[in-house]
Amino acid sequence: MNVRKAIAAGLAAVTAVGMCTLAGCGSSGTAQEENPTSIKVWHYEEDNGAMGVAWKKAMEIFEKETGVKVEFEKKSFEQIRQNASQILNSDEAPDVMEYNKGNATAGLLASQGLLTNLDDYVKQYKWDEKVTGSLADTGKYNDKGVMGSGNWYGITNYGEDVIMYYNKDMFDKNGIEIPTTMDELTDAMQKFVDKGITPLAEGAAEYPVQHLWWQLALSKADDQFVKAYEMYDGDVDWDSEPIVYATQTIKDWTDKGYISKDCTGLKAEDVGQGFINGTYPMFFSGTWWFGRFQNDMKGKNITFSTFPQSKKVVGSSGNLWVIPENSKRKDLAAKFINITLSPEVQDLMGNSGGLPIAADPDKITDPSTKELIESFNTVLKDNALGFYPDWPTATFYDELNASLQELINGSTDVKGAIAQMKSDYDKGVQDAGVKD
Repeated sequence: MNVRKAIAAGLAAVTAVGMCTLAGCGSSGTAQEENPTSIKVWHYEEDNGAMGVAWKKAMEIFEKETGVKVEFEKKSFEQIRQNASQILNSDEAPDVMEYNKGNATAGLLASQGLLTNLDDYVKQYKWDEKVTGSLADTGKYNDKGVMGSGNWYGITNYGEDVIMYYNKDMFDKNGIEIPTTMDELTDAMQKFVDKGITPLAEGAAEYPVQHLWWQLALSKADDQFVKAYEMYDGDVDWDSEPIVYATQTIKDWTDKGYISKDCTGLKAEDVGQGFINGTYPMFFSGTWWFGRFQNDMKGKNITFSTFPQSKKVVGSSGNLWVIPENSKRKDLAAKFINITLSPEVQDLMGNSGGLPIAADPDKITDPSTKELIESFNTVLKDNALGFYPDWPTATFYDELNASLQELINGSTDVKGAIAQMKSDYDKGVQDAGVKD
């Protein structure tokens, strides 16, 4: 089966929208509505996740302080990812929404003129005193949509990295130790396979497998490799150890049964639920799951760690609050963003299992959450964030998933998968015109 053909039509539509010019997309002079009675907010966090809980409180505070009603609409990650350009270039755009950070997402929309330049609001609210360092890189984009410099187009209020979650109850039941090294990890996975248990919760229909692939690459990567791949600073060597090792390891782990071949059709929610219900003892995914696991797995012994023996980890700032250029309520939208950075909302996020960037550490009461925050702070201190693999081009999320699906289901080999990744990456970067 050629997975690539199944998504070809959708990619063509996204690419067509992505070619919209700056002059034809958005409006830099959108008139502001006088005395608005409501604002429209979109995000895609679960109600019982840390961000969902905190942002619900932010909406309550906003309504109380302003007397303006929040019209909240829950969207899925895929809905916004696939349709953002079309939506924001229409009258249906919200006033403020959560959007994915990176060159191919927030950067692309900023370069198309679809997002509001937030520089004045950053000065007004002093957001740059809270969103700093590598956390700020993903909020600023130049005129080509490349992150790390230029104007502010997005504001995060949390951090995230991708970690190994372990169901310690399943480990204890099967007499297996929690791994701390790569050798111990592969040994533990083999022991589970020997007992008829697929060890890794993985899904290749969305982000989980590509995050694992990128973490394996990062475990062999240095700063220059990351800069070349993510920020076009030099050429990416697709025959280098990080890429070959990561791709070969995904193939080997599938062949050994550590990853199910059936994962090609599974989405992130599917495999997250599989970890929650005890189908899998391990799940490599983001800290955005942490709060849900605390709520949905009460009474179960869950532990976590960064990926064994890797100096770089998948992660970045959290997703961004952006204000569509078509919004007629931008001042209110900015006020809402500012409330999400307030001590009350930040402390609540921390105590709900999130990674707030402006919380009072003394107000975080849960020991596991404190451990999570300390782990992330160590990642920041070590400059260990390796960002995400799909960021370099507007279509690479789908294309990378397709290559990994074909690798897992056996319709291509390691060399074929890498060759396709290289072709898709190079074409996307060239079409975007982001590399000098």
